[in-house]
Order: sequence, then C-alpha cells, then structure tokens
Amino acid sequence: MTGDERGFAKGRAPSWHPASWAATIGGVAREGAWIAGHAALYPFGLGRSRVDEAHRVRLDDLTPLQRALLIGDVEAAGTPIVLVHGFVDNRSIFTLLRRQLRRRGFGRIVALNYSVLTADVRGAARGLADAVERLAAETGYDRVHVVGHSLGGLIARYYVQRMGGDARVHTLVTLGTPHAGTLTAHVLPYRLCRQLRPSSDVVRELGEPAPGCRTRFVAFWSDLDQLMIPRSTARIDHPDLRATNIGVRGVGHLSLPISRGVVHHICATLAHLDSEGDAVAAGVTAIGIAATDAGAL
Repeated sequence: MTGDERGFAKGRAPSWHPASWAATIGGVAREGAWIAGHAALYPFGLGRSRVDEAHRVRLDDLTPLQRALLIGDVEAAGTPIVLVHGFVDNRSIFTLLRRQLRRRGFGRIVALNYSVLTADVRGAARGLADAVERLAAETGYDRVHVVGHSLGGLIARYYVQRMGGDARVHTLVTLGTPHAGTLTAHVLPYRLCRQLRPSSDVVRELGEPAPGCRTRFVAFWSDLDQLMIPRSTARIDHPDLRATNIGVRGVGHLSLPISRGVVHHICATLAHLDSEGDAVAAGVTAIGIAATDAGAL
C-alpha cells in the first residue's frame, strides 16, 4: 500500500499526482457514460421487486466459480442477498452486480423496489423489515445479506441498528451511503433530504450506542463521489459496530455498483464469510470487531 493509499484509507485527502488525475478523468468519463446507460435501463427496473432464484440439481452445467461456491459452502451459495437502491432510483442500478453474483454461484438475489415518493427513512426501513421477514419465511434461511446503494444503505442500516434487524442481517454492504449525513442534502427542502443532513435526527440516532449489534458492515466510499460531502461521510465510524471501510479511487456515486473492483470485492466477501463474520479464505477482507480501514481499491 502506498503512502497516498494509507492516507486515503484513513480519511485524509491523498496528494495529487499524474496517476490521480488520470483516475479522476477516467472516473468522470465512466460516470457520464453510466448515467446515460442507467437512464436507458431505468424503465426496465420499474414495477414489482424481482427475485432471481436458481434451482440447481446438476453441477455439470455450472461454471468453475459457481461450482466452487456451491460445493465449498452450500450455506453461502443459498443465503439470500437483498439489494436496496437509492433515492429516486430503482433496482436497475444493480444490473451488473446481480449478474456477477449469479455468475459467482449465489442462488437467491432479491432486488427490492420502494416508492420514489418515499419521504421517511424510518418508514422505508419498516418496509425493508417486512420484506426480509417474508424472504426468511419463503426460503427457510434465518439470515440474509443486504447491499444498499446511497439512501438504500442508510435505510438498511437504520433497520439493522435501530429496529432489531441485526437478528436477520448477517452482512450489510453500503455503497456511497451518507452515514454521517451529507451537505448536499441542504440543496432540496424535502423531508427525506432533511433526514440526510449531518444534523438530522436520523443521523443522531445512528450515532447512539448499539451494543451487541450482530451485523457485520462493509462500507465503500469514493474520492470522486459528488454527492457525499465530505467524502468520508460514507464511512462507518461507530465504536459498537463491526465495520470495514474501503476507499475507492476515481469512482463516481452512480458508478459504485458497477465498479469492477467494488463488485469483485462484494462477491468475494459474501462468498467467504463464516457464521461469525470472519474471513475463511486468504485475500478476503476480514470483518473486525470495530470500525477499521481496509485500504483503497
């Protein structure tokens, strides 16, 4: 890890050099291209939530990666993964991530949609709680993983930390989520935006003690996230939570769910965590007993 990467991982701004400029320019270009691509996909993500479920009987039609996960850890392969989108978005933001999770061998992926008119984090968290309970009843799995992008990560964290969701959620991965609130939320006067401000009651609640929380957290944050101000607000810094913060270079806010490095890290992490949240394979980020930094991707 270079000095710049160590500084970025600890929340300090890295010094600028040609490689950093190149990463920034490339990230801006990718973000613009993905905004256009996502706009085209957006209509296909409307409507009811979608469940991708693979019923597998034979192994000979699986790829080596799928076969390895299914044979090596049947529980990991079958554990449902719930995807929760962000503000005024829908499940289409997870198109690439869903495809990669299926290719990796995960058998149940649920991409939830909640109303674009949602005006309250707590209400959306109750909706997520109901969806997780239904999923547990349908699949027979007591625990699930959740991946939340932007506002979706905050909704999931509220459910886990303030509504007893840690009994159901094994691992929560957040992508560009304003855990400490973001100054960009001052731009719009809507109630939901007010809850995303640094001084909001929701942010203060999430800063309260959470002793015994069983969920493991992985928070991705980027130096190019235009909606997170300051950038480090997308980190989880809470003494009671088992969290790993992962810094990403040159990736815009909407591009986080399609970043190759981020997608690979999510797949590897969910494939190789034991029931206690510890890594069972070399090269996979371990989930520590308190908030830690795992360096920059």
